[in-house]
Amino acid sequence: MFPKGLRAPAALLMAAPLLLIAASHREAPITALDHKADITDVYAFVSPDNPDKVTMIMSVDPLLEPGNGPTLFPFDPDIRYEIKVDNNHDAVEDIVYQFRFNTELRAPGVYTAAAGIGDQGAFKPGTSIPIVPPRIKTFDDPGLVLRQTYSVTRQEKDENGNAVSTQPLQNVSGQPFYALPGNAGSRTMDHEALRNRATYDTIENAKIFAGTTDDAFWIDLGGAFDTFNVRTGSSGIPGVLTDSEDGLESNFSPDFVSGYSVNSIAIQVPIEDLTSTGQKEPGSSPDAMIGVWATTSRPAIKVLGRPTRPTSKYRQVQRMANPLMNELIIGIGFKDRFSMSEPKTDDQFAAFFIDPPIAQIVEALYGGSLTVPQAPRFDLLPLIQYFPPIAPAGTPVGPIADLLRLNTGVPPTPYSSANRLGLIGGDPAGFPNGRRIFDDVVDITLRVAVGGVLTVDQNGQSFDRFPNNRLGDGVNINDVPYRTTFPYLASAPDGRNRQHIDPGEDLSRSTGGVSGLGTP
Repeated sequence: MFPKGLRAPAALLMAAPLLLIAASHREAPITALDHKADITDVYAFVSPDNPDKVTMIMSVDPLLEPGNGPTLFPFDPDIRYEIKVDNNHDAVEDIVYQFRFNTELRAPGVYTAAAGIGDQGAFKPGTSIPIVPPRIKTFDDPGLVLRQTYSVTRQEKDENGNAVSTQPLQNVSGQPFYALPGNAGSRTMDHEALRNRATYDTIENAKIFAGTTDDAFWIDLGGAFDTFNVRTGSSGIPGVLTDSEDGLESNFSPDFVSGYSVNSIAIQVPIEDLTSTGQKEPGSSPDAMIGVWATTSRPAIKVLGRPTRPTSKYRQVQRMANPLMNELIIGIGFKDRFSMSEPKTDDQFAAFFIDPPIAQIVEALYGGSLTVPQAPRFDLLPLIQYFPPIAPAGTPVGPIADLLRLNTGVPPTPYSSANRLGLIGGDPAGFPNGRRIFDDVVDITLRVAVGGVLTVDQNGQSFDRFPNNRLGDGVNINDVPYRTTFPYLASAPDGRNRQHIDPGEDLSRSTGGVSGLGTP
């Protein structure tokens, strides 16, 4: 049985406009006004280089221009950043990893967050009076004027969402956790040296990272904004790829977010820390299934000038699980409500989930050359409940809820054979079985949510056919190589020398290879 939300008026669905088709870059009115609390992407996957652990990542603060000083985009100490896990199929968090940040201004009179040059610094001409500190290589160097530390807390909760245990994670070295700042440029800092110092092991057998990184997402966002006016390739049909283009390890459309930064939080933990049984379960076991989402929350009341952190009740600003859900599926009049609600109440959005307006809009734009499945779209149920092919048979389906569902018992696919199209590309470890940073969620979502490649028509014919199974934006890879080890994200662009790359331009920063893999 489906909830009453399923029967929302058809006119409402048809009138819903085409909105931001980015993973989650300023997609709702409330986050368009609160960039720091805007979650751009959420990832959860069994770690390729450590298959006994799961990596979870949330990125926030979209479209950061790397050279836009002077603060280098710190995290907001007022925000509570949380990664949440459901491990008993009820869409309520059972485990929460909470990140909180503190900002230290070490030289308040300096005009910028970071300054440095050379090994010795620079002096007042003709004197030995230091003016500019040496190039920044460590978090203790004096040129790092704005320095952030953070805490990580693991909570276990009961079925009502009340904390039953709280455990602060501790650095094995006993030192603080420092957040990696944005990359001011090579004169000011050795950003790679800082990055290498910004990944920490904890005594709880976890790895953590927080800092400014490359935006791991890719998309022809400009074409999407222009009422799905994406580029035309060799097929002659806009937004439809040929087999050759589909297999490209390069882009023929512009990657709008190339050269931009985001702030990212990553944590890698043993699988047994996440499952309800406390064990690593086989992929055939319902207990291997978890649902992951992330939230940002602010104090309900903030007193300006208050020297200490607010202690009042927190209100959720945004949440995210599946990519493109709020921006591509939910109508603009409901986006703020969706952002501030909890997954367990998502039956109110059921009509959008199984009759996505974007499918009808794109079908109309193609003028009959594209036929999409008719509602209700039961083929989309695995995205909103615990259904195969992600969840094993026998898993309680649970309530309708937007969760990034991950079968922790499915081993990671080796990089050499991983497919950017995830499950529909024959790769069982890819989206929507969790989400890896190199999964092409735009093409996957277009083919699944719009093209309906997982269903059949009334005559028993599969929608896994041309052009439904070749929908895509022509952006197949990220503009820079990802890392092959935790936290996997590429380094933040150099603020002085960043590039926003379009096809045909200098691709010296670009990657080759479907998965966009680079250095460890």
